[in-house]
Amino acid sequence: MRALFSVFPLLVLPVVFYNLVAFVFSAPPSDAVAATAAGSPALEWLNNVWISIPMISGVTWEINGGEILIIASMILLFMEILKSTSTGAATIMNHAVSLILFIVCLVEFLMHPNFATSVFFILTCMTLLDVLAGVVVTIVSARRDFAVGEGFSA
Repeated sequence: MRALFSVFPLLVLPVVFYNLVAFVFSAPPSDAVAATAAGSPALEWLNNVWISIPMISGVTWEINGGEILIIASMILLFMEILKSTSTGAATIMNHAVSLILFIVCLVEFLMHPNFATSVFFILTCMTLLDVLAGVVVTIVSARRDFAVGEGFSA
């Protein structure tokens, strides 16, 4: 189970959740002209206020569904970067699956009207950062492991 967790990129969770919202909970318009005129059907769900907090200043801070999804994705991105500090075959597979996830997100963003939102663009950027940061962190930590190994051989 731990090996599966090491290979499984955590950013798949918010992408799958967004796909559920985009495909299941909102029916896309039948033609492309209506889709561009009405905008993305997922926008209604993303813009609905979920939490409303009165502030001391007198204003009300409203958090919508898209912002909650971005916050949760940032937490998962942080956990992904922590996971990439290990070296091994599972980490390399994690980077490969993360790259595939980025490609899927990019294609969805460019090709489907439900995914042409700022929330999904930020999510796509997070998947790209996961790939880039993961590879860089893995290379740096592997280089340090190699340098420590050289220091002990006499």
